[in-house]
Amino acid sequence: MFLALRELRHAKLRYFLISLIMVLIVWLVLFVSGLASGLANDNGAAISSNKATYYVLQKDSDNRLTRSNLTEAETNEITSQVTKKEATNLGVQMGTITPPNENKKTDITYFGIDTSSFMKPVIKEGTMPKTENEVLADDSLQESGYKLKDTLKDSATGHTFTITGFTTSNTFSHSPVLFVNWDGWQQIHQTNQSAKGDYTAVAMNVSEKTADDLKLGNLELASSKDVLQGIPGYSEEQGSLLMMIAFLFVIAAFVLAAFFYVITIQKINQFGVLKAVGARTAYLGRSIVSQVIFLSIVSLIIGNALTFGLAAMLPASMPFSLSPLLAIGCSALFLAVAIIGSLLSLYRVAKVDALEAIGRAI
Repeated sequence: MFLALRELRHAKLRYFLISLIMVLIVWLVLFVSGLASGLANDNGAAISSNKATYYVLQKDSDNRLTRSNLTEAETNEITSQVTKKEATNLGVQMGTITPPNENKKTDITYFGIDTSSFMKPVIKEGTMPKTENEVLADDSLQESGYKLKDTLKDSATGHTFTITGFTTSNTFSHSPVLFVNWDGWQQIHQTNQSAKGDYTAVAMNVSEKTADDLKLGNLELASSKDVLQGIPGYSEEQGSLLMMIAFLFVIAAFVLAAFFYVITIQKINQFGVLKAVGARTAYLGRSIVSQVIFLSIVSLIIGNALTFGLAAMLPASMPFSLSPLLAIGCSALFLAVAIIGSLLSLYRVAKVDALEAIGRAI
């Protein structure tokens, strides 16, 4: 470490520029990671945040709630196989709302639930809906100008609701969720007349063994993860962002490897002299790795500070979510990539011939 610090003090500009590039790479990786996490949360928070472990859906629905429709007889057949606390009907329908006497439209998703079941969301403000004319809304709806006790109108049916409360982290397909009770669900559920009042799925909070023992008939069982993946665009969106993050790490490895290799080549003569006076290859290797670790840690601290600072200034409408655990994971992976990138330099140092290097220096 002594040799590494002495060299950092001697070539301040060189290592400052390398550190600056590392900070920018860290910043970009963390920001894209936060964006991927935020988009995932914005797309399916209403599914990932509830207590349901499995969903019973219509056959051939491809695990998509919006493609499933169950009759009351079918839901009764499923719920009769478990206790009342383990299963509850669920209704999901996309929709559009407007304030009364205005044309400003907002895309939303209705969730019809039993307000006393495990699907009941955590209330941030206000109360649960008690009548067919009341809704509990995700707080992201406030960005569209809606407030507690405001009235909204369903564009398809013309039915009006009053917002009785707000919840948080309950979005579906990038739209805020409005929770209604079954009386409210009857008012907005848009299917053919004979099927009106039917449900989308049966949400179940059961173990894997209980789920496997269910007699489904013509229905199919999907885990919460499968339903999350079935949200339109979820897998494609996350796949693209994860590929970007992976390529950023690969690019970082190549860039750092190239920088440290060039610097090592420039110091071949010095390494030869040090070997000639008795410095071991292991000592020189530890010096290079120490430099890489030191620069990486400094860059990670600055990059994390910049990312969390930027996150604090982003508007609420920006789907950005970077948890400390995710930041630590990305930082640890970046540090590993930086160390791996320095292995090429270690190989070059190990191959240095002291006599040959001294001859070149002379």
